[in-house]
Amino acid sequence: MAEEFTVVPVAHVVGGRVEPTDDYWGGTRSIVRVDSGRFDEGAVVGLEDFSHIEVVFRFHLTDPTDLHPEPRRPRDNPAWPAGGIFAHRNMRRLNWLGVSRCRLLKVDGLDLHVEDLDAVDGTPVLDIKPWFVEMGPRGHVRQPDWPTEMLADYYASRQE
Repeated sequence: MAEEFTVVPVAHVVGGRVEPTDDYWGGTRSIVRVDSGRFDEGAVVGLEDFSHIEVVFRFHLTDPTDLHPEPRRPRDNPAWPAGGIFAHRNMRRLNWLGVSRCRLLKVDGLDLHVEDLDAVDGTPVLDIKPWFVEMGPRGHVRQPDWPTEMLADYYASRQE
């Protein structure tokens, strides 16, 4: 079942944060700069009509030895239950892939100005997709209590 493939970034994050941290991503502004060597402005035509985009990126600052395939507690909090690697959304993943939905503020040439993207300066972006409401969850959404507790300040701004 092991299959390998090569993915080439389509863009990089410019600005915003320089270090990944657990909370206070709210209000963080950055630019997703599309690779002008591979794309022209035609690649982003129509994107300005969307309020949000999904950004698929690589956690490029992750220590490759910091993988934890065994169940572990979120943020090592003893009050929260242990879960396996696929029950978390953190950077400790085999392929180091992240997905973020962020606000698209404006399109300026191949620069996508965004807010609340939880990726740091220099992050390789592997794909960009407009957010369609119809592609969101269908039906009842359920989750345990711990993600709500853990993420209470994730998109808060530092000023709050």
